[in-house]
Amino acid sequence: MRVVQFTGPRQVELAEFAPEPLGEGQVRVRTRFSGISAGTELTAYRGTNPYLTRTWNADLRLFTENSQAPGLQYPVVGWGYSEAGEVVEAGESTGFRPGDQVWGIWGHRSEAVVPAGKLRPVPHGLDPLAASFARVGAVALNAILAADLHLGEVVTIFGQGVIGLLATQMARRSGAEVVAVDGLAARRARALEAGAARAFDPMGEPVAEGVREHTGGTGADVAIELSGSYLALHEAIRTVTAGGRVVAAGFYQDEGRGLRLGEEFHHNRVELVSSQIGGVSARLSGRWDQARLNHTFLRLSAEGVLDPVPLVTHRLPPSRVAEAYRLLDTGPGDALQIVLDFDQE
Repeated sequence: MRVVQFTGPRQVELAEFAPEPLGEGQVRVRTRFSGISAGTELTAYRGTNPYLTRTWNADLRLFTENSQAPGLQYPVVGWGYSEAGEVVEAGESTGFRPGDQVWGIWGHRSEAVVPAGKLRPVPHGLDPLAASFARVGAVALNAILAADLHLGEVVTIFGQGVIGLLATQMARRSGAEVVAVDGLAARRARALEAGAARAFDPMGEPVAEGVREHTGGTGADVAIELSGSYLALHEAIRTVTAGGRVVAAGFYQDEGRGLRLGEEFHHNRVELVSSQIGGVSARLSGRWDQARLNHTFLRLSAEGVLDPVPLVTHRLPPSRVAEAYRLLDTGPGDALQIVLDFDQE
């Protein structure tokens, strides 16, 4: 069994492990596709993830200093949360049989033994490659729900990577007008193809002033920040109207340099909310959960309402995993969604 592991900052390899025995209620899956996240995964690859230096206390829901025994230590084995594969072995009581196409979270590995309850069948008619987007699609949908968009409103979406482009598709299908923001020309072009009305380059254009001009001086109703940049979060706050909402859905690292809360945030009484895939907003918790987020994204993809597959720019065999991470880390303009294609080897 081949498994991707990080052995240190910016050090990744494909290691051999012995296959795991199959237990009661478990299913053995052969991985077909495993998508690499350019957000959370890169924080572990780069060594900036807070779990590498602190410990998350789930009872207190606090990060605590514990440099001697952080929550995550190298080697970090089997990272990844966007998998689709084929069942190769299953007990009778699991409800699965060899040949079934399934999706789930089992990390970048050639095969996995997974509890049957953690697997879901790929919806009928859906490309298994599209099913590997279930988790990132749920992240985008969670941010859209947190934004509380309404028909005809203007939303500014910062960061047009995979999740940002999925959020742009969703916002357009919800009847909102999208203003996209990204520093990469290729991603701005994709945002316009996905239906954005405007696309701003934050490196060369005054975004907040441009959004004010676009909206007749009022500003956007909502902004969704997905890049994980504090500078982008500050600009997102500047783009919304007085009393507007900003959804911070990026994974922000270290301290918030460039975030000046005494300016537009304070004077325009901006509402700042967090969105993270560990849960949904409190007002929706009676109706939505992670399972519904996943199911809804895949259903809309199977119906053709959403289309994640064209976001794949690279399908690489697992032996080229080091190249895949290096490309996402240093050449984001050349890569969008990289998928490890285990069918190739």
